[in-house]
Amino acid sequence: MLEIKKYGAIDIGSNAIRLLIANVIVSEDKEPQFKKSSLVRVPIRLGADAFVGEGMICEKNISRMINAMEAFKLLMDVHGVERYKACATSAMREAENGKEVAAKILKQTGVQIDIIGGKEEAAIISSTDLNQLIEGDNSYLYVDVGGGSTEFTIFSEGKILTSKSFKMGTVRLLNNKKAVNKEIYANVEKWIKKNTKDLKKVSLIGSGGNINKLFKMSGRAEGKPISYIYLNAQYQFLKQMTFDERVSELSLNPDRADVIIPATKIYLSAMKWSGARKIYVPKIGLSDGIIKSLFYNKL
Repeated sequence: MLEIKKYGAIDIGSNAIRLLIANVIVSEDKEPQFKKSSLVRVPIRLGADAFVGEGMICEKNISRMINAMEAFKLLMDVHGVERYKACATSAMREAENGKEVAAKILKQTGVQIDIIGGKEEAAIISSTDLNQLIEGDNSYLYVDVGGGSTEFTIFSEGKILTSKSFKMGTVRLLNNKKAVNKEIYANVEKWIKKNTKDLKKVSLIGSGGNINKLFKMSGRAEGKPISYIYLNAQYQFLKQMTFDERVSELSLNPDRADVIIPATKIYLSAMKWSGARKIYVPKIGLSDGIIKSLFYNKL
């Protein structure tokens, strides 16, 4: 007997808002299969509001969020989604009016937004297919780069050793002063070196829209890692191009063409400080974790 369930996940990030609709195929004597049915991404850069100036989400972006939620509800209705969850990360978490905005959206659209912390975000993401990579005796540094923060988790012998969230997101780095960014990098370097010094052969696992784009640009087969040498060469190449060239010649979305530079630097720095020579890029993210958590009734 085959059963197909439909779930929706709304990921309200600092650089964009996404709706993932997935089919979960359930059959006897088999593990459930999670298949992406639709992914919609809208470039509402909430981080530019939350991390700069007064730290408030502006009225224009509140209006855009309301429109997005209304559109997402209609799309889920058309797809026949039975359950969904909306989660917001660092931009909504840090914005002074984040809770107020969430309440307004609930009142006008009926969409309840859960503003989650960094550790909860990492836990939801790690409920995805991460376990397929972290089995065995190897050690991994999981790095999820967002617009407002980066989550670091260290796995060894299939277990989580430690994790930490740093205010080191791409949108934040673009808007911070150089001295502030230098201090953040120094803190992250200290943490990574301290927690990986006794581990052998550390590999990185990268998550986030930017590393997914870099992996796609590399032409690597799914499941194959990117080397430090390749990623560094790509970083130098991207830095030499202007913003307009990255949009016109590489066909990057305008809201991706600027943040991809600091994102690549974060992954490279993490590889350097942990001694990793390769980075795996599984197709995972917060929205995938929400879908799995809904299916297994963890949310």
